[in-house]
Amino acid sequence: MQARPPHPPFGHLLTAVITPFGDDGTVDYGAFWRLTRRLVADGSDGIVVAGTTGESPTLSTVEKVALFRAAVDAVGDQGLVIAGTGTYDTKESIELSEKAAEAGCDGIMLVTPYYSKPPQEGLYRHFTAVADAVDLPVLLYNIPGRTCRLIEVETLRRLADHPRIVAVKDAVDDLEWSRRAIEALPEGFAVYSGSDAMTLALMEHHAVGVVSVAAHLVGPHIRRFLDAMLAGEVEEARRLDERLQPLYEALFVEPNPMPVKAALDHLWGRVGEPRLPLVPASAATVRRIEELLAELEGE
Repeated sequence: MQARPPHPPFGHLLTAVITPFGDDGTVDYGAFWRLTRRLVADGSDGIVVAGTTGESPTLSTVEKVALFRAAVDAVGDQGLVIAGTGTYDTKESIELSEKAAEAGCDGIMLVTPYYSKPPQEGLYRHFTAVADAVDLPVLLYNIPGRTCRLIEVETLRRLADHPRIVAVKDAVDDLEWSRRAIEALPEGFAVYSGSDAMTLALMEHHAVGVVSVAAHLVGPHIRRFLDAMLAGEVEEARRLDERLQPLYEALFVEPNPMPVKAALDHLWGRVGEPRLPLVPASAATVRRIEELLAELEGE
């Protein structure tokens, strides 16, 4: 049972980076390189490449590996690169993880295998097989709303015994379940919030930080919130979090990453439309995000 927050193996603030596309639908590696550098400059300790926000289901293996390499080149020694290498195929996940290691990534993120609905023993064997295959620390990704499978508490506890499985990104969106999971996990195993809106609540129960979407737009604000939380300045952290909550909500009124990509396209630089079956976010969503950002910058 955890009595205090463990050491964060990947820092406190990771950004789940989008994948920019050109007008022809191909990956815009130049925009990705520039965006990745900016995220680290804005306070991220590292980035997660080819996750949900990066539209991993519509990226080819060739594109993913090229993104891993571009991120390593862009970040250099200023931050960490965590490669999203998990798929619904164990063999493919191992091969992609090996390529991430060859590209110089600092860790891998393994999402719960989706669509096939494996049992808990299947999840355990899948994650263990990938962790056994590469010499990189592993961030599990528990997001049942997208995968239709929850990594149960007992399975997480078993997986935490593996020397390379060091953390989980908790996007379960059930605070009571997450509290029980954190209490059951061994000392040293880190939990990251997988939802910006849940970060404060999870950190109050000893989560170490967040894998953020909103940091694309308000990285310095989230960094200040985290720094306040880590310094024990809980009231200041609550104040900052309260100001950010409307933006967190606006970024998820339509499926992620549609809103954040549209906002970046308007406010940062061309990142292109999502790949089908995702579509551009509505003009109303973009206006709402712009209004909320203006309010935050006006403080």
